[in-house]
Amino acid sequence: FIVFTLGFGTFLIDGFLLWLMSGYLGGFQISGWSLFLVPLIIGLINSLLSILLSVDMDESYYQRILRNQLNSDKISKKDGYLFIEIDGLAKDVLTDAIDNGHMPHLKRLLESTHKLLSWQTDLSSQTGASQAGILHGNNENIVAFRWVEKENDNRIISSNSLADAGKIEKRISNKKGLLSDHGASRSNLFSGDAEDYLLTYSKLKNFYSKSWYYLYSTPYFIARLLLLFAFDMLMEVTSRIRQLITNKKPRMHRGLKYFIARAGANVVMREASTYSLIGDIYAGKYNVIYSTYMGYDEIAHHSGIRDFDSFYALKQIDKQFKHILYAINHSNRKYNIVILSDHGQSQGPTFKQKYDKTLDDLVQENIPETMKIHSILHSNDDHLLETIKLKSYMKYNKQRITKKIDNTKDNIAGRIDNTKDSITNRLDNNVENITERMDSSKQQLSKIKIKARNKLPIDEFKNKKTLIKGNEPMMDKLNKINDEYSLDVDLNNDEVITKNDAQSIVLASGNLGLIYFTDWGGRMTYEQIEDAFPNLITNLANHPGIGFVLVKSALYGSIVLSDDNVYYLDDNKLVGQDFLKVYGKNIIKQLKRTDNFKHVPDILVNSTYDVENDEVYAFEELIGSHGGAGGTQQQPFILCPRDWSDPGEIFGAQKVYKFFKENINRK
Repeated sequence: FIVFTLGFGTFLIDGFLLWLMSGYLGGFQISGWSLFLVPLIIGLINSLLSILLSVDMDESYYQRILRNQLNSDKISKKDGYLFIEIDGLAKDVLTDAIDNGHMPHLKRLLESTHKLLSWQTDLSSQTGASQAGILHGNNENIVAFRWVEKENDNRIISSNSLADAGKIEKRISNKKGLLSDHGASRSNLFSGDAEDYLLTYSKLKNFYSKSWYYLYSTPYFIARLLLLFAFDMLMEVTSRIRQLITNKKPRMHRGLKYFIARAGANVVMREASTYSLIGDIYAGKYNVIYSTYMGYDEIAHHSGIRDFDSFYALKQIDKQFKHILYAINHSNRKYNIVILSDHGQSQGPTFKQKYDKTLDDLVQENIPETMKIHSILHSNDDHLLETIKLKSYMKYNKQRITKKIDNTKDNIAGRIDNTKDSITNRLDNNVENITERMDSSKQQLSKIKIKARNKLPIDEFKNKKTLIKGNEPMMDKLNKINDEYSLDVDLNNDEVITKNDAQSIVLASGNLGLIYFTDWGGRMTYEQIEDAFPNLITNLANHPGIGFVLVKSALYGSIVLSDDNVYYLDDNKLVGQDFLKVYGKNIIKQLKRTDNFKHVPDILVNSTYDVENDEVYAFEELIGSHGGAGGTQQQPFILCPRDWSDPGEIFGAQKVYKFFKENINRK
């Protein structure tokens, strides 16, 4: 089992061989714990000397693992392509790292054979959406890092959940991914339809791979990991002391578990990726290879995007490029290397640090106290512990929702019929009752909309912000419209879910927040939300930490709100100040695309972007964040060969896929 649990069995095997040898060597005996400790110490000393003396590992890796695999007669003469992603690195931070001497090997590439391009992410600036688009050419309906599927028993789907990543890939894959032509995936979220994969989340259920054996059957590799792991934990200690002494702001608490998470991402995943890539290059078997280094993203989340620690992570990644370029230059097959990022990060104090409350606190202030909120506000806090945390959250959520649904059935059945009906009859009554309540407002507003258009008051409604301004109940506003325009539509007040029965789910993806009301089967309209929870949307839009709120109106279509300003997405009409321009020229396109996704929340919120200080306020407890709009989180980069075609503006991860495919096929 992965060479007896992550390679430690190799030391036992070596110890057994030493024990056999001791029987033939006079005066030499080994037994007990020495059978394990002696090979381990030898490996540690070997690795330590290699690190201290800067001995390149490329040749030793070739000798230890690959010499029996190489067969130049079978290596293709066709160019191969190696894509290496630096998770979370914005173009601006990359140029700073290069200018300050942190990444000399990337600088040489840029000065000799490569060019630096920028691209802009979709509204959801996180790995799930970006890698789906880059590796599969399809990130439709990935609204955020995680979302709620109301039609699926309000199930929470998470991009890096072991249970969900494979399902997401099945939805987005057409078997023509970036790696579908004899490709290999190394340390990625999705496989890109590769035939071979290692440390790929969507394929972790298919655990076996020869690459595991080559990695964990080498004592040198395991000993090196142990040393680097310990050193990285020491770096974390010094980082905390340094930030404390300098009183760096913003700063966040980092618990004991983070030591493991950081070293896991910045050492274990990095070293495993590099070793497997060098092996792939020398073997020359795969036409297209894609791998991710996630150490910078992990550290920048907790230390800051330009912190000493974050640049240290980039230095270590740059050293990997040295080894990889060495392998490319000494391989029998030519590999073209492309380096890119899937998104950037934006910095700033968290929403809680800035306003002393979380997003779910803000929602709770504007809904009945008895209403239950289930929140998950830790989307990207680390790459290794997320699955464990999400499992417990999902289990708890399932129990709450199941209990809530059962109670709702009983309550509705009691209101409809005081007799003891069967469970089947109660369920039928429940469905009919809820459906009637959900559809009533929508039907009434549809009638208003049709008749109102004949009288052409819609533009007047929009200019006056009718339905949006004022504190009157929503049904009173609708009745006024009906009376003013003599629409002759019966507008009886809808029955709404009782305060005791309602439930909400609040999710965070960086500075993007998703609010779902799970007692309504589909996406709620603005009018339904205001009728059920008066002033919730208004108070969200007026909060200084909220940059904009996206909701769907039955009368106006999709609308974006901020303070007293409104943008009507359906006809590109702005009433008030242009509050969206700080989020870039493509923000309207991003919002329109996301608004059409299947699982867009009832209320989508994005934090304020402070242009002057270049700060966003993440709804998670991360000071370097990504997932929404604002700042450098939406400004990743591509470092590609100079002879590649000029792509023009690259907007959206799906365009990155097309750009890569075009140049691969052109060759």
